[in-house]
Amino acid sequence: MSHHYSGPDFGFPRGDARLDFTDLYAFPKPGDSRKSILVMNVHPSAFVNPPAPTTTEPFAPEGLYEFKIDTDGDAVADIAYRVRFSTSEGGRQTATLRRVVGAQAAGMDDSGQIIVEGAPVSMGPEARVTESGEHRFFAGWRSDPFFFDVPGAMNGLQFTGDDFFADKDVCSIVLEVPNSALAPKRLGLWARTLVGAGGKWVQVDRGALPAQAVFLVGTERDAYLAGEPVDDARFVAGFAHALEHAGGYAPDEATRVAATLLPEMMSYDPTRPASFPTNGRTLTDDAGDAFLGILTNGKVTEDGVEAHIDLLAEFPYLGPPHNVSMPSHSTSPIATELCKASRRMSSS
Repeated sequence: MSHHYSGPDFGFPRGDARLDFTDLYAFPKPGDSRKSILVMNVHPSAFVNPPAPTTTEPFAPEGLYEFKIDTDGDAVADIAYRVRFSTSEGGRQTATLRRVVGAQAAGMDDSGQIIVEGAPVSMGPEARVTESGEHRFFAGWRSDPFFFDVPGAMNGLQFTGDDFFADKDVCSIVLEVPNSALAPKRLGLWARTLVGAGGKWVQVDRGALPAQAVFLVGTERDAYLAGEPVDDARFVAGFAHALEHAGGYAPDEATRVAATLLPEMMSYDPTRPASFPTNGRTLTDDAGDAFLGILTNGKVTEDGVEAHIDLLAEFPYLGPPHNVSMPSHSTSPIATELCKASRRMSSS
């Protein structure tokens, strides 16, 4: 799996599917190298334990969704794009996008310069896009671009090429931004979700690289999801322990590899072609295979699943959603094995 179901027992952080971060992508705009595309996916369309559809409301009105950008290599955000959503009325929801720079970008609030206000959220197959100056914005239900053989992963890595996500949906936030609004050189990128609680913002989920928070954090899950990349050194030992157990790494090598995975940020240079894991991540990069190679110390390097073919050639690039009201593939045996695997990793 990617970062889907990062809560306990493959559930959702704080039990709220709308705040569950699933994937992050960053790549140059096709046909225009002066701009970049940033994609944050949240809210899987189906539970796995027990199998059932999640809520039809795409985004949490009490939540905050952020792209965090480190421009100087200190693992602290220097730029943030923040998105808030209205309450759902009559099956409709709108979004406001803000941009903030400097010390405020590392803070816990929803301030910032308004880039887009009142943008319609796409509730169905039509991609409703909002333009503002050099920015374009999309938010709404989309076909999940992540591809991976989850049943095979839960069956001792005996893969058959069964793509669990082939008919699943997510809620996407897609930005087209000028590179001048990012950084003139390589940057670090991550995403996070927050919720308003007791008059303050509380971080619920965060991530940048696929599968780490699901398979490697173990008993430190809550602290990890609530943490910041700048403090990630404290999790190296836990990551190393999980790698020893899962991949048979020697202790010193496990520590070395764990240190390459932290702090958890996606490295992206907007002046170069994107290719995961070296530079950003496109919608067709096989991030699942990349993680398998790390997890197993090179013993397993592919799951036999190919990229999805429902992607669009233009903004917002992700394909139209499937039927978000009905889950499929989320069968009870798979849900049971997911929970067993989670407990094994947490107790190892």
